[in-house]
Amino acid sequence: MVRWFHVIALLLVMTALSHGEGDSSSVVASVLPGQPAPEFTLNSQAGEPVSLKDYRGHWVVLYFYPKDFSKGCTIEAHNFQRDSLQYRKADAVLLGVSMDSEKSHLEFCAKEALGFKLLADTAGTVSEMYGSVKEWEEHKISVRNTFLINPEGTVVRMFIGVKPIEHSAEVLAALAELQKK
Repeated sequence: MVRWFHVIALLLVMTALSHGEGDSSSVVASVLPGQPAPEFTLNSQAGEPVSLKDYRGHWVVLYFYPKDFSKGCTIEAHNFQRDSLQYRKADAVLLGVSMDSEKSHLEFCAKEALGFKLLADTAGTVSEMYGSVKEWEEHKISVRNTFLINPEGTVVRMFIGVKPIEHSAEVLAALAELQKK
C-alpha cells in the first residue's frame, strides 16, 4: 500500500510541474506519504525552540510559505487562523515555516492576529529536507507546500504548489477524511 502512496505522490508532483505550478528547484519529492516526517527543531516567532517530536500524538499541518507580509502568504495565514478552531477540534496543530526571521514572524503574527506558531528556517535546512525550496531573485525561499503528519509522525498527505485561498479548506477536508479511517 505504501508503494501506491509513492506512485500517487510522484504523479502529483509531475502533474504540478507540467501545469507550471512549480519547477525542478521548487518541487522535489524528498518526503512522500507513508514515510516518517523528518524531525527538526526551529525557533518560533517567540524565539522558543519548537521540535516536530513535541507534537507526537497529535496531527500536524506543516505548511511552508515564501514570505511574511506577501499577499498570498497573508491570505493563506488568515484562512488557517479563521479555521483554527476546526483544527483544534480535530486535534491538529498548525506550524508555518518560511525562511524569514523570528522577528519578521513576530511582526507578521502581531499585525495579522495569528495565533499559531510560525517557525524561522533562516538557513533553509528544514525547507530543503521537505523539498520545499526554490531560487528566487538570487536567493532561496520556501515554496508553498504542505505536509499532513499523523499522530505517529508519518506523512500521510502532501499538497504541492497550493493555492492560498482554498488551501485551508482543502487541508481540513483531507484531515476529516483521514480521521474517518
